[in-house]
Amino acid sequence: MSVRRFMINSRAVRDGYASFDGDIHNHMVRVLRLGTGDAVQLADEKGNVHYGTINQVGKDWVAIKITSSGLAAESGIEVPRVTICQGLPKGDKTDLILQKGTELGAHDFWLFGGRRSVAKIRADQQDGKLERWNRITAEAARQCGRSDIPLVSLKPSAVEAANDTSQQLRLILWEGEREHSLKEVLAVEEKPQSIIVAIGPEGGFDPLEVRHFSQHGYLPVSLGSRILRTETASIAILSVIQYIWGEM
Repeated sequence: MSVRRFMINSRAVRDGYASFDGDIHNHMVRVLRLGTGDAVQLADEKGNVHYGTINQVGKDWVAIKITSSGLAAESGIEVPRVTICQGLPKGDKTDLILQKGTELGAHDFWLFGGRRSVAKIRADQQDGKLERWNRITAEAARQCGRSDIPLVSLKPSAVEAANDTSQQLRLILWEGEREHSLKEVLAVEEKPQSIIVAIGPEGGFDPLEVRHFSQHGYLPVSLGSRILRTETASIAILSVIQYIWGEM
């Protein structure tokens, strides 16, 4: 039987042991029926991989004795860190964006309330939403074998999202762009260390938002004649980047 792999928070590992309750305990003990002596692999958000065996199993907790730790093996291909800056969509589309974006190698996600976003999140809902969204990326990372976990953060508006200009290449997908296509831009760009791609909600970007992003170094690009759904756009852009500069 292959060794089971679990995504964890690095803070769970201390003094040669790791202990868990909640979802990880439930998945290990009640779903997978693992017990004392079974080997497990633990990957944290920093890219570390810990190998160990289950040492103790309690009613609501499980303890693992760590036998060795190290950085996850790299593929040898340095893929740019891609941030998806996503206008909040309605319904469960956010879940899909986070799941598939994690599978396709997104480094992190910035969600923001766009001027045309139908979805609204009250201040008292933010902590709960972020906790749930980060659980989604952690589970998606575990399922696809990633050694790191993309972080999900929430920005109040497009203005706050655009103000962070730490990424080397900054793009905004806009159906109103007529001069620059994504294909043309990526064909002439040397591989950057980091990329951020701004994607609007269902109603697209307000022209004022496009102007603000542009003023902060974001280059408007189009995806050609097709108008993609907001949940499709991030999948498309990540696939293209993985094909050009990644392992795909």
